[in-house]
Formats: sequence, C-alpha cells, structure tokens
Amino acid sequence: MSLSGDVKEAVRGLSNPQFIMLLSNSAQFEAHVKTLQGIFPKVPSIGCAGMSYSTKVVEKGVGIVAFYDGVSVAVNVLEQASVMPVKYIRRLEKDVETVKASQNDTVCIDFCSGNDACVLNTIYSVLKKRGVSLVGGTSEDGKVSVNGKVYPDAAVYALIKNLSGRVKVYKENIYHKMGNHRFVASKTDKANYMIGQLNGRPAKEVYQDLLHVSEKQIQSQTFKNPFGKINGNDTCIVSIKEVNGNALCCFRQVNDSDVLIMLELGDYKAIVKRTVQMIRKEFPRISAVFSINCLFRYLLFSENHYMQEYLQEMAALGNHVGVVGYGEHYNDQFVNQSMTCVVFE
Repeated sequence: MSLSGDVKEAVRGLSNPQFIMLLSNSAQFEAHVKTLQGIFPKVPSIGCAGMSYSTKVVEKGVGIVAFYDGVSVAVNVLEQASVMPVKYIRRLEKDVETVKASQNDTVCIDFCSGNDACVLNTIYSVLKKRGVSLVGGTSEDGKVSVNGKVYPDAAVYALIKNLSGRVKVYKENIYHKMGNHRFVASKTDKANYMIGQLNGRPAKEVYQDLLHVSEKQIQSQTFKNPFGKINGNDTCIVSIKEVNGNALCCFRQVNDSDVLIMLELGDYKAIVKRTVQMIRKEFPRISAVFSINCLFRYLLFSENHYMQEYLQEMAALGNHVGVVGYGEHYNDQFVNQSMTCVVFE
C-alpha cells in the first residue's frame, strides 16, 4: 500500500505475481490503472475505486493485492451494466471453462459500477450451474478497470481457482430483527431506489414515528436501524441513503409489495469474534482472506473507535486485506451494511 497514492511505492518488492487487484481512489484511479499496467503488462488485473485496508486503512492512497502462486485466474468485463450486461455473458461462460471452475476451489470476485442486482443475476446465472461462489462490491464513483483499461459502466470480475485447497465465501450481518414490525412497500420508484409508502403511509413518517427521530436524524439513524428485506431464510439489509420529500431513497432496490422489517444493531464486537472463530474452525490452514466491508460499517466502526481493533481481529486469521464498498455482493445477493469475504485454504 501507499498512503500517498504512489503505485511504484506500493508494489516495491513485488515480483512475478499471477493476479493483481488495484484498490485506488477516484481522483487518481485512471492514472493508477495506467501505471500498474506499465509495470505489470502481462499480469491479469481488475481494479476499483475505494478505500482499502489490511492492518490499517488507506483512505486516499492506493492498495495493491497480489496473488503470488497457486492460482489459475481469468479476468474480464461485462459492459453496459446499466442496461444490458447479459449481452456479454459469453465471456463469463468461456472463462468458467478456461479455469475449469468448480464448487469447492473457485470463487468469482467482482467490482461493479452500479445496477448491481441486475449484474449479479446475470453473473450468477452462469456460476450457479457449477456451484461457484461470488463476493464483490460497488466501486466509488462507478469506476472499474480490467487489464489496464477503465470502464465507466461495467462489472469487472476475476475467476480465481485455488490449485492447492478450498475456497469459501462468508457474509456477516451485525443487525437483528427489532420487534414484530412488518411493512409492505408501495409507491416505489425502482430506478431511483425509492420507497414512497409503507403500509399505506408516507415512508418517512413511518420511520420517524417508530424510532422517534427528526428528519435530520434519519440518515445517521440508518447506521443503527436499517430496513431488512426477507429473502428466503436470509435477511438482506436495506440502508437509507436520504430523505426525498415524504419518501425514503435507499442504497438498494425495493419493489412494490416487498415485505420489509426493522433491524437494530447487535453486539458487533461479539459477532465479529464469532465470525472469526467460525472461519478458523472451518479453515485450520488459511493462506488468504479478501473482504468487502460496507462504507456504513466503516463509518460506524470508526465513530466507535473500533476499526483498528476490527482489523486486528481479522488479521488473526492470517493474510487479510480488503476494500470498503458502496454495496456488497454475496453470491446472487446485493446487500448493504454487511461484510462479505472469501477465504482461501
């Protein structure tokens, strides 16, 4: 890493990598992509704009994640993410064949510029046939790259096959159900991720009345009380982005007739310890962990002076690095306020 954003400083001592992930910042992203490609022109790479971390956080600089050996990798791009990513699905199908992707040893890591739910449905339609898992996230300002080229409206991905062990993906949720409140969404605007009404009343009023907060407090209250969307046996977190009149604008899509619940923040320190213990139990020998932490989790942990302790907890697993995303991907799910990660044996 380089806190000042110097790619050459960040890659000092790096020789013969098999695959690289570039985690940059919006202002320097294009320049970093070009510089990295110049240094490692033949090494497959994907990149996004976002804060990165290992044992400390790089807020404005650059982080480089390199896989040295023991992996087979294919990288590529699905263009036109906002309108028709499925048009490029043959690329993914070919790459799955190339790396001989299989359930226990292959993972897909993706970085997306937006329209995440549609992109994930597209990608997972291919991956699920082989049981291949996925983790990823939304890039800051919609900037992603693959092999030295920047794409403004796309999803880039790396299919990584572990040649000497298993891989497994995890999702961590630090929220639980609050009471027995159930809300049916209506007057939604799918394009703008807007909820107009809940149970027939203005969404803003429902949220305010339940939590006794002012309109100004809604944006920060979502750190403690986001909505939850029931998805089978799972709950997907829906964060509030801002108030728009009497409606609530969110970070993920909510449709008419979707049933939402209210969530509240749990004992996140204990939950993180449990996650680490579970991973350790399932993977006695870990070579690497790559995680995506939501921006809201980063802000929550930072406000509570827990971020450094969190990184130390995760570092106990071994080589742990990651990126702060504007939305997290877990198989075919687009979630908010979560952590997703992949563990390599």
